[in-house]
Amino acid sequence: MPLVTIIALCYNHASFLRQALDSILAQDYPHLEVWLVDDASQDDSPAILREYARAHPSWHLLLLPHNLRNCRAFNQAFFQSKGAYVLDFATDDVLLPPRISQQVALFERLGPGYGIVYSNAELIDEQGAVLRRHHRPDGRGGLLPRPASGWVLADVLGRYFICSPTMLVRREVLVRLGGYDEALTFEDFDLWVRASPDWQFHYQDAVTTQRRLHPRSMSTRAYQPHDPYLLSNIAVCRKAVALVRTPAERAALGVRLRWELLQALRHRQWSAARDLADLLHLAGRRHPLDFALGLLARRRGR
Repeated sequence: MPLVTIIALCYNHASFLRQALDSILAQDYPHLEVWLVDDASQDDSPAILREYARAHPSWHLLLLPHNLRNCRAFNQAFFQSKGAYVLDFATDDVLLPPRISQQVALFERLGPGYGIVYSNAELIDEQGAVLRRHHRPDGRGGLLPRPASGWVLADVLGRYFICSPTMLVRREVLVRLGGYDEALTFEDFDLWVRASPDWQFHYQDAVTTQRRLHPRSMSTRAYQPHDPYLLSNIAVCRKAVALVRTPAERAALGVRLRWELLQALRHRQWSAARDLADLLHLAGRRHPLDFALGLLARRRGR
């Protein structure tokens, strides 16, 4: 059975941490390598992690003395790990018991050309009550957001549809990419863009994970003033300019750049807006809005 590495990343998750770690113990897949990584939490998380590490001596514990943020903290464990598949697990979420066994079996059937498997998820609140599913019926026999499988670069550029906590990643993907890009604050968009030109993705039509929505999660702060989410996305889009190869991929990159530019203008991030306008011009896409948006961004960005 392939070894699966779980990198459990914690930052001030004390109120959710025991449920998250118990969900690792509840997995019906036995061949696991577990890394507990605390990114300099200010609450009781380190004490809880020490407790679980003592109770499970095969687990690895990393208590980081300074806050490194997700990408660097993840890499601290990843480059010491050995699993053939890797699960980046935020410890405010919950893994359902058959999660890993199902996804490993799926990977083994799909073959070596597939780099990422992802699935549906239940979205839960701070108390654990189920709010809805990430992929929901659209009333016409499909799902919203619409999942995509196979070669998905155009999809990941043009729209948001992957629920990040549901992903299992083939180790070779992360090795080739050099792990997460530590210059970024957010890893998922960058991983999708850099991996999808060379690896196929596959959607598993099952609920494998509970993703917790709460005011302290990073996703709730996206695009807010002084938040680095937008700057990370600009850096990824800059990489994507060199990766797109087909007309569909170029069109999707244009959609993404316009969306990010509109967010930058909306939140008065003028320097970011100017950078995005330049990228939109470099990407070679032309849309009736592009000239007006670019002109506004450059005037405001002075």
